[in-house]
Amino acid sequence: MGKITGFMEFKRQEESYLAPEARLKNYKEFVLHLSNDQAKVQGARCMDCGIPFCNNGCPVNNIIPDWNDLVYRGNYRDALDVLHSTNNFPEFTGRICPAPCESACTLGISDDPVGIKSIEHKIIDEGWAHGWVVPQPAGFKTGKKVAVVGSGPAGLAAAQQLARVGHAVTVFEKSDRIGGLLRYGIPDFKMEKSHIDRRVEQMQAEGVTFRTSVLIGKDFPANVNNWAKETIFPEDLEKEFDAVILAGGAEQPRDLPVPGRELKGVHFAMDFLPQQNKVNAGDKVKDQIKATGKHVVVIGGGDTGSDCVGTSNRQGAASVNQFELMPMPPEQENKPLVWPYWPTKLRTSSSHDEGCERDWAVATKRLEGKGGKVEKLIACRVEWKDGKMTEVPNSEFEMKADLVFLAMGFVSPVQNILDAFSVDKDARGNAKAATEGDNSYKTSVPKVFAAGDMRRGQSLVVWAIREGRQCARAVDEFLMGSSDLPR
Repeated sequence: MGKITGFMEFKRQEESYLAPEARLKNYKEFVLHLSNDQAKVQGARCMDCGIPFCNNGCPVNNIIPDWNDLVYRGNYRDALDVLHSTNNFPEFTGRICPAPCESACTLGISDDPVGIKSIEHKIIDEGWAHGWVVPQPAGFKTGKKVAVVGSGPAGLAAAQQLARVGHAVTVFEKSDRIGGLLRYGIPDFKMEKSHIDRRVEQMQAEGVTFRTSVLIGKDFPANVNNWAKETIFPEDLEKEFDAVILAGGAEQPRDLPVPGRELKGVHFAMDFLPQQNKVNAGDKVKDQIKATGKHVVVIGGGDTGSDCVGTSNRQGAASVNQFELMPMPPEQENKPLVWPYWPTKLRTSSSHDEGCERDWAVATKRLEGKGGKVEKLIACRVEWKDGKMTEVPNSEFEMKADLVFLAMGFVSPVQNILDAFSVDKDARGNAKAATEGDNSYKTSVPKVFAAGDMRRGQSLVVWAIREGRQCARAVDEFLMGSSDLPR
């Protein structure tokens, strides 16, 4: 390492944020990346540890110590090459990944872990600023055609990898713009959509064809966004292409079956968040769900719930409350017990800091209102013992609620799509496909593959990129008999 004693000399420095009163005025990103001098110091904190657990803590197996050392030496060009060797889209993960690599950092056992995510963010932004991120078109064409269904991180990663080894790749997206949940779901203040747009331009220069507003399937449920203007049946897709990759998201939301669920003002999070994304893009949205001047209750304590909090505050909500069914986690994990794995601990997002009352171990019993519109939420306290939940006696309370957002996770991919392809499913309703061996990422249907949330269920963007890359190698092997793509 460039600075053998750096981890003993320097403290971790977080990326700074614009103040809440400034960032709440718009939907722009507000994280300020490290300066060159700050990044150099943070790179110097990387230890020369015998086994860099961060490599395996990261789902795409980023070669983290190498690019930390290169940043310490000021060699951003080579650092970018090392970063891109394992991750097609570090500008996505450098902004919205929860950084499981940092939980696996060896320095984190006894000190604050290396700021891996902030260094990744710095490297890729330097790469774009200096014009180092350029198209890498294949030197030859194989004559093979691959269809990718879904343009989220799994689909984009698979498409880019396959195009770079000479296959003709077409990406189909049911929305009107490319990006999947990256485009419609993740707020612009966490990741501006220009990052997607320039990657799409790069991939088009590499030969990838994008077709938007196209639904692959036969039917689609009403509670999942669908802006398609054209439908293609799976059998037609299978006839036209040599391989098909199902890379859609886990879009089926978990519902809340309580009395009053049908009242106006009760919405899934993904009814709310994509609308603001579209407005930010300049679209007109009919009957937009707005939190302006309203008392908002968000049910669900994860990232989607946090995104509802941040968006509601930017729209000018009168109040925002967030409930979580599970008990409040500890503020600090038991490192000797959980390291190097992802710990359960209290996490406070930037959206929470902007204004939100949070509560844990709360269950919603019913929703009440007048004239068909929600006005209040009736909830109770719960206790957890041996994995079972019981209501705390005499703990019922009510809360004013003009808007209720259901952000309790996603149960599976949309079943209609999997049924249309007639692929086997696992017990959770995902496309059934292994990740190892000769049948890697293959479904039960010949030449149909599955990757990302469509195969593994709701997960992280970084896991989707990993699966997209690995699936691309499996498809290349299927088409060509062998592959030079990385595993």
